[in-house]
Amino acid sequence: MKYAITYSLLALALLTGCKKDTDATTPATHSEENTPINQWIYEQMQAYYLWTDQLPVENTTDQTLAPEDYFNSLLYTYNATTNPQGDRFSYLSSDAESLEAALNGESLTTGMQFRLFYRDNANVNVVGQVLYVLKNSPADLAGFKRGDVFTKVNGTTLTVNNYSELLYGSGTTSAFTLGTVNTTTGTLDDTSTTRSVTATTFQEDPVYLDSVYTVNGKSVGYLLYNQFVSSPNGSSSNAYDNHLRQIFAHFKAAGIQELVLDLRYNPGGSGATAINLASMIVKYSGANQVFYREEYNTELNKYLQQQYGSDSFNAYFTNEVNNVGNQISKVTILTSEWTASASELVINGLKPYMNVQLIGETTYGKNVGSTTLTDDSGKIKYALQPIIVKVYNSLGQSDYTAGFTPAIVLSEPFNLYPLGSTQEALLQTALYGSSTSGRQAAGIHAVASSLTQKTLFGKLLIRSKDQRIQSFFKNRF
Repeated sequence: MKYAITYSLLALALLTGCKKDTDATTPATHSEENTPINQWIYEQMQAYYLWTDQLPVENTTDQTLAPEDYFNSLLYTYNATTNPQGDRFSYLSSDAESLEAALNGESLTTGMQFRLFYRDNANVNVVGQVLYVLKNSPADLAGFKRGDVFTKVNGTTLTVNNYSELLYGSGTTSAFTLGTVNTTTGTLDDTSTTRSVTATTFQEDPVYLDSVYTVNGKSVGYLLYNQFVSSPNGSSSNAYDNHLRQIFAHFKAAGIQELVLDLRYNPGGSGATAINLASMIVKYSGANQVFYREEYNTELNKYLQQQYGSDSFNAYFTNEVNNVGNQISKVTILTSEWTASASELVINGLKPYMNVQLIGETTYGKNVGSTTLTDDSGKIKYALQPIIVKVYNSLGQSDYTAGFTPAIVLSEPFNLYPLGSTQEALLQTALYGSSTSGRQAAGIHAVASSLTQKTLFGKLLIRSKDQRIQSFFKNRF
């Protein structure tokens, strides 16, 4: 069967997580068993939540609710019209251990990230396209590659009504039916070719690709970096941060004059790793060069000020021996609508100090950070990930809740070249420039993506001051 491909800008409904957490001991809805859990939730939120002044009074809340429902009832919920500064990001997990693993880049995954498009003018059928595949992951071993198109999962045609369950449901093994694209006529043909892949627990290396190009006599470094994670789960080796240092040592030795930092698939992660990466890029001028400043709720601000002074709110660039900032004329950052959180922190933090050019799509728009809160006693298995801090750059700027709009707005075309190829649309524009600014003719806009299912999506994890912040709770209660 043959369909014409249509590229609608209408958004499909997105799920908010990966495989759903299950817990056989989770108390039932409206049970007295929920009360001690919900009391703990309220105490944590009252101490740390950025919008603690918007919390309902505790004795007016129903602490017999299921913990997920109770937690959601406390949130200062975002609304684009009535509350555009509200909370879009806080959440609760029923499995603290799995959450911690996922935040460190280990998750149950096929290792394949994809985007979705409407397939027809009626906006009913959906087609998926692979964006990238992790090396040695199940998808890689099954033969998937960037640009592959699929139209069915387990023999069922993807539609707007079933794609969530088919792609993100509880099953771990899926058979994908591939399609072929005629880029001349703009049609998509179904095939009988299928590839089966089983999701496994897999550790993702955040560095996907690095290279050095010579363009018009200039040396240009390129780094495709997909999440801010310092070490593999369960390790404190800083192996991934040290890998970054090795890459920048190579860039420095190669004498790069420009840097292309590809964050188009980077949903966020560790604020500490963001400091490390930004410190290798910035035009470093010495100690006390502010990367970002933090702002907490009123009581926590007051406590940190009294105990540790005004300087405790600042995060500084560090003196990285392989810094390239003083040898490059500009840094170009490639973005998409999935570029979020810690990625945006790097963009905002570098802007006061150097020429930062953006190419791609408008970023997600997250200028707040979270931390992971668990029960020290181990009796409560839930973990909270509440928003606790708003971040500003050295100029006091934090006005990107609508995202950063690039000078050159460009979406990836349907005909995808390999990542790192100088023919790949975004990298080609970064290396060779564009004859015009603003929106370019090439490129299409996806209506959904598996990237939003990553636990790190939209996360800026502020953990460098955990002991100080935890001491506030101990002194308060």
